[in-house]
Amino acid sequence: MTSRLRKRNFRERTRPDQPGREHRDILDKFRKRKPEKTIANPVGKAFSMSKIKVSKQRSNVRVTFADGLVLEGAVGTTIEQFMAAAQEQRPERFPAPVIAAIFNAKLRELSHILLQDGTLEPVLLSSADGGRIYRRSLVLLLATAIHELWPGTEVNVSYAIPDGGFYCILPHRDPFSDAELAQLEAHMRQIVANDNPITKKIVPLEEAVKLFEERGDNDKVRLLEQRTRSFLTLYTLRERSDYYYGYMVASTGALQTFRLVQAKSGFILQYPHSATPTKLDKIQPYTKINAVFAESEDWLKKLGVEDIGRLNRIVRDDRIQELILIAEALHERRMAEIAAEIDARKGVRLVLIAGPSSSGKTTYSKRLAIQLLAHGLRPFTLELDNYFIDRELTPLDEEGNFDFEALDAINRPMFNEHLIKLIGGDEITLPRFDFRLGKSVAGRVARLTSNQIIIIEGIHGLNPALVTRVPPEQIYRIYVSALTGLNVDYHNRVSTTDLRLLRRITRDAATRGYSAADTITRWPSVRRGEKRNIFPYQENADVLFNSSMVYELAALRPLVEPLLLQVETGTPPHIEANRLLSFLRWVQPLTDAQRDLIPDTSLLREFIGGSILDAYHPANMS
Repeated sequence: MTSRLRKRNFRERTRPDQPGREHRDILDKFRKRKPEKTIANPVGKAFSMSKIKVSKQRSNVRVTFADGLVLEGAVGTTIEQFMAAAQEQRPERFPAPVIAAIFNAKLRELSHILLQDGTLEPVLLSSADGGRIYRRSLVLLLATAIHELWPGTEVNVSYAIPDGGFYCILPHRDPFSDAELAQLEAHMRQIVANDNPITKKIVPLEEAVKLFEERGDNDKVRLLEQRTRSFLTLYTLRERSDYYYGYMVASTGALQTFRLVQAKSGFILQYPHSATPTKLDKIQPYTKINAVFAESEDWLKKLGVEDIGRLNRIVRDDRIQELILIAEALHERRMAEIAAEIDARKGVRLVLIAGPSSSGKTTYSKRLAIQLLAHGLRPFTLELDNYFIDRELTPLDEEGNFDFEALDAINRPMFNEHLIKLIGGDEITLPRFDFRLGKSVAGRVARLTSNQIIIIEGIHGLNPALVTRVPPEQIYRIYVSALTGLNVDYHNRVSTTDLRLLRRITRDAATRGYSAADTITRWPSVRRGEKRNIFPYQENADVLFNSSMVYELAALRPLVEPLLLQVETGTPPHIEANRLLSFLRWVQPLTDAQRDLIPDTSLLREFIGGSILDAYHPANMS
């Protein structure tokens, strides 16, 4: 459909009790006349009925873009059609493929039909929402193609790799051979070339459960036990329906950029990075982080908690105590193994702990210190966050916001000076950063003995520009991140990034005075900082520690859900808050009594509160 660019006309509409300034004189004169017929408004003022006219139902809708472009089309025109017209008018505004749109401050699919006027903005593949929709649609394409080639074969989208891709496994058959993988990719590309529509329909919950039972999709059957609404939205591609918690592209023609790559015991469904939305980067061998995910999956199988549906059953049946104890024991055992390795390396003076935001680095460093004490070593923990410069001096990111994740947000001169003095045995006054005030204030006094090990934690712990004068053989590097292996079901992943965001929203509200909207607004800057300052160095670590807990979504939900519900409707953060709420509602929350079962030394206590390690400093021990 061809849309014409029309000149925008404005007509001020005023409430009877609050007339526009330019209308007041006219209304005053009007009130002095006695009209033939009047009507009283709620505040008792009378107006002529002759000014009110019956209007015909409009047949067109108008959409307005942020740059002032106004397009008009028939009622029932899809967003996709408006976007195509906008691209003809302003092609420079679309540097990446359009995946969805924001209409009147709500995320909408391109297939959404417009029935009223509103503001419209494209959601590009290079954006966070656009990337999620694209990846989700790729999984639907993959599952459909596998079903058509090998009926009854299930595929499990296990986890995401750093270079942009999903590691996938086949739970009930041998991995694809090279020939089979090539056949699968060719079939997927044929479906893309066909530009088949992806449609959605709302069905009764009982109908959806019956569908998945008949197909043997027990992961989805377990998940739907948590469903409180009487209906479910299903997406259909080439007559095969499935459930995905989130929007899809309008048709397969949008899924141009992907690749299947053979991998150990499975394969990788590669998708583009946001920075390069129309091409695929080379996949690097991430052996250490892949090993952590594999270890996580292995333990989840042993625990019998391979998806959220299984976790929900454990919570509902009040069998959560044992799961909590086992999860905490696994953490403790891994920390003890790492402490033993540090002890075996004679001459280590610095332990550098790095990882992305809300990975639990602070609690991990203290628990590791306790393990080192058990080996006869005397650790001293030093939190890098306490070396933030004053907030008004913090560097700005590309959007003009404070970039708290930048290396220059750390007072490196002071940090390195203190580090040298501590190693040398001098007494110093450590800083303490007050997050509510945004200021660095005086902290505790410290002095180390010659045989103490300094534990430094922070997002820049593995950055070589942070510590440059200590010999490499005296440094042991640890990468900490919440690398969850627990997924919603075979086709719907639990993003490790979302898990960390939920942790941060909960902690920021309790300890830093930030609302959920504040944290969500800052999150893109945090993510940019992680990609720039953390992820490039993760494979340089001596060891990786997975800080996720199999039960933590159930513990976080009752705390973070009220915070997300407070995000104001119609604001940009509300789109993200609504997405997180939709996901959390698949999780059975822990009761207060069940949450009390979490040990007060748990890493999760850093985010939900009640940790006895908050005020603990190993250096205070004699």
